[in-house]
Amino acid sequence: MREIDVNKIIPIVKKLCIDASIYIGDDVVEKLKEFQEKEESPIAKEIISIIFENQRLSVEKQMPLCQDTGVAVFFIELGQDVHLVGGDFYKAINEGVRQGYKEGYLRKSMVDDPIIERKNTKDNTPALIYLDIVQGDKIKITLAAKGGGSENMSEVKMMKAADGIEGVIDFVVDRVKRSGGNPCPPIIVGVGLGGNFEQSALLAKKSLLRPLNEKHPDPKWAKVEEEILEKVNNLGIGPQGLGGRTTAIAVQILAKPCHIASMPVAVNIQCHVHRHKSAVI
Repeated sequence: MREIDVNKIIPIVKKLCIDASIYIGDDVVEKLKEFQEKEESPIAKEIISIIFENQRLSVEKQMPLCQDTGVAVFFIELGQDVHLVGGDFYKAINEGVRQGYKEGYLRKSMVDDPIIERKNTKDNTPALIYLDIVQGDKIKITLAAKGGGSENMSEVKMMKAADGIEGVIDFVVDRVKRSGGNPCPPIIVGVGLGGNFEQSALLAKKSLLRPLNEKHPDPKWAKVEEEILEKVNNLGIGPQGLGGRTTAIAVQILAKPCHIASMPVAVNIQCHVHRHKSAVI
C-alpha cells in the first residue's frame, strides 16, 4: 500500500489547467499540418496557418490559445493500492482548479445554477470528475478542458439495432452538418457506442483522449472512423466554417456492450484547440 497526501495533487492540477490552455499536443499539430498539405481551398489553408501562428503566440506570451478555457473535466485512474491521506481528494482537485484558473488568468465559466440564477462561481469550480479504480499504486490525472462552443454541438440518440452501422454513420455526419462552423472547426469528432444512455455520452468524451496519430486498435472500427471522416470532410464546412475539406482532422470511436433492445450513440465534438494534459503521481 502506498500513501499519497492529497495536498500533493493541488499543484499538479493547477499546472495541468494552465498548461492545457497554452500548449497544444504534438498530435494535433501533426494532424493540422497533414490536412493543410492536402487542402485545396486557399482560404482554408490560410486559416490553418493562422491557427499555427496563434499556437506560437500562445506559447511565446504564455496566454491561452482560446478565450474559452472550458469546464475542467477530469478522468482519474486511481490505483487500488493507493491510500489517500491528508484530506478530501475531490476538494484537492477543485482547489487545484481554483488556483490554476486564477493564477493562469484563465476565464472562469462555471455558473452555480444551470437555469434560474446562473451566478458565476468566479473560480471555474466545481470540476467534473470521473473516477476509475485500476491496478497499481499510482494516480493518473487527465484534464480535458472542454469549451462551450463545441460541447453545445454534442448529442445523444437512442437508436435501434435495425438502424445498423449505416444509421450510426448518418447520425454522426448529420450532427456535424447541423453544427456548421459553431464548434470552431477543424474539429475532432468523438463517438460513443453502446453502454446505455449516460454511458454512451461518457464514452464519446473518453474517445477524445486517444492520441490523434493512433488508429483504433480494432480494424473494423478503424475503417468506420475513416469512412465517417471522409463523409464529414465532404460536407465542405471547412476551417471556421468558411469552406474547404478540413472540417475534421479525426474521428474517434469508443464502443462497449449494450442491451439487446438498445443502441445508444453519442457524439461529442471537440474544437481544434483540444486541451488535454495528463500527469502521473
